[in-house]
Amino acid sequence: MHAADTPAPRRRTLLGALAGLAAALALPMALAPTAAPAAEPVDVVATTGMIADAARAVGGDAVDVRALMGPGVDPHAYRQTRTDIAALAGADLVLWNGLYLEAQMEEFLLDLAARQPVVAVAEALPENLLIGHDDYEGRHDPHVWMNPNLWSRVVIAVRDALIAVAPEREAAFRANAEAHLAELTELSGYATRVLGSVPADGRVLLSAHDAFNYFGSAYGYEVLGIQGISTESEAGLQRIEELVDLIVTRDIRAVFVESSVSDRNIRALVEGAAARGHTVEIGGELFSDAMGEPGTYEGTYIGMIDHNATTIARALGGEAPERGMRGRLAAGS
Repeated sequence: MHAADTPAPRRRTLLGALAGLAAALALPMALAPTAAPAAEPVDVVATTGMIADAARAVGGDAVDVRALMGPGVDPHAYRQTRTDIAALAGADLVLWNGLYLEAQMEEFLLDLAARQPVVAVAEALPENLLIGHDDYEGRHDPHVWMNPNLWSRVVIAVRDALIAVAPEREAAFRANAEAHLAELTELSGYATRVLGSVPADGRVLLSAHDAFNYFGSAYGYEVLGIQGISTESEAGLQRIEELVDLIVTRDIRAVFVESSVSDRNIRALVEGAAARGHTVEIGGELFSDAMGEPGTYEGTYIGMIDHNATTIARALGGEAPERGMRGRLAAGS
C-alpha cells in the first residue's frame, strides 16, 4: 500500500484524540479559582536600630525593615549615603526619631516628608514628658528610648504609622503592638527592681555623653556626661578636671564607656583619678545611641536596656543576675 493510500480517517481520529486530551487537561486549570497574590511586605526604612526593632515587633511578617545606622554608629554625626537616599526614596514608610537626634539628616528628611510617608516617632511624645537642655535652647533631649515607659509611647506611634500606610493589616499591627508593650512593661519592672538595689549614695551614672537623662529621671540616678547631649559638642580639659574632682570627692568607684562613642575621655578620667590616688574602674560598656550586633539579644531593644540596667546595677553595688532579666545576656557583658 502506498503512503497516499493510508486511510485519512485514522489520522483525523488520532489528531482529534490528542486535541481532546489537551482540552481535557486544560479544562480544570481554566475552571480552578485564581489565588489572590500575596500582599507585598511594607517596605520600612528606619534611621536607628531601636526604631527598626519597634517596627519589626509591630509589623511582624507584614514588614520588611531596614535600619540605616548599625551597631556602634553615632546618629548625631551620621550623614546619609547615596545608598541611603535610594532606600529612603523608595520606601513605603520612613521612620526617624526626630528631636534633632539625626541632626545631619534632618533637612533631607523634612524635605522627603513632602513626597511620601515620613514620621518622626519620638516627636509624638507630649512636650511635658520631654527633657530640655540648657545648652540647646528650644530643643529637647532626643534619647527617649532610655526609659521603656516613654518608649512604649514611641511603639504606639510606630504602630499608628504602619496602620496609616497599610490599613488592611490594622488588626495584626494592633495585636503585635500589644504583645510588645507587655514585654516593655516587664522590662521596666526589672530595671526598676535591679537599679533600685543600688545604695542611694551610689546612684551616680557617669558616661561619655549626656545620653542617660531619661534613664536618670526614671530610676532616680544622677547622670553626668563628659560631653553634652550631642557627641558633636567638645569636652575640654576643664570639664575633665571638674569631673575628676567630683569622682575623688564623692568617692565614685565606677564610670562607663559607650558603644557608639570613643572611650578616650572616660579613660582620661580614670587616669586623672589615679593621679590623685583614687581608683575608679570602668564599670562596663553601655549601649547609648545604638544597640548591639544584629542577631544577638543585645541587638534588640529589650536586650539593649536589659544589658544597661544589669551592667549599671552590678557595677554600682546593686544586685542583678549576671545574665540579666531573661538569662540571655552574653557572658561577661
